[in-house]
Amino acid sequence: MKIQGNTVLITGGATGIGFALAESFVQAGNTVIICGRRKDKLKEAKKKLPQIHLRACDLSKEKERESLFNWAKENFKDMNILINNAGIQTMIDLKKGAHKPANGKNEIETNLMAPISLSAYFIPWLSKRKEAAIMNVSSGLAFVPIAAMPVYCATKAAIHSFTVSLRYQLRDTSIKVFELVPPAVDTELGKGTAEEGEPEYRGLPPGEVAQAALSAMAENEYEIFVGEAKDLAMRSRTNPERAFQNINRW
Repeated sequence: MKIQGNTVLITGGATGIGFALAESFVQAGNTVIICGRRKDKLKEAKKKLPQIHLRACDLSKEKERESLFNWAKENFKDMNILINNAGIQTMIDLKKGAHKPANGKNEIETNLMAPISLSAYFIPWLSKRKEAAIMNVSSGLAFVPIAAMPVYCATKAAIHSFTVSLRYQLRDTSIKVFELVPPAVDTELGKGTAEEGEPEYRGLPPGEVAQAALSAMAENEYEIFVGEAKDLAMRSRTNPERAFQNINRW
């Protein structure tokens, strides 16, 4: 697939992997639109990367997902790539009961329902393009979960399954379906899960994930395992219990 001359919409594009993808696509010669729920972060992203276009929206709400689609369709008629990247990751201790019932709901809506909904909105439109793509961002934790983040891991496992099915459904269309599977990445998402007093979060630089994504797209590699995520997925098949115990020792 060509990785220049496209019009790309990236959800959750103001920070982390999303912003790194925006930078890489701009540098490769594409028109890039990012959306996010925090206007201050969108403005910061625009200062760093003036070429991008912005849209503020909360993807946990169905009306705003529909509004995003209608806005993109009206203003970017050549859009041909959708990247479902927006995500929420929280620690949830179910032994404490429903003390924060909104957390799990927001994770499900943002991490799972939004990619499904946006795909459904955009597919009939994207299928009219000569070349188009949908990229869903899952996680190495889709294959081996961290028990302290049960909802996040469950949504990423569901995204992996959804992407496999979507790729099959769209096999006879012009839309290529990619899955980006990052390992731990040094972003706000991971930092937000650290407990007080824990060491500062570390992970792969988001720029490396973005570069891996574009390189794989250029070669039509539909499952893009980055760094340790490939090993994690392999160990989930060869010795799933050991892989689970190892990742949950912290």
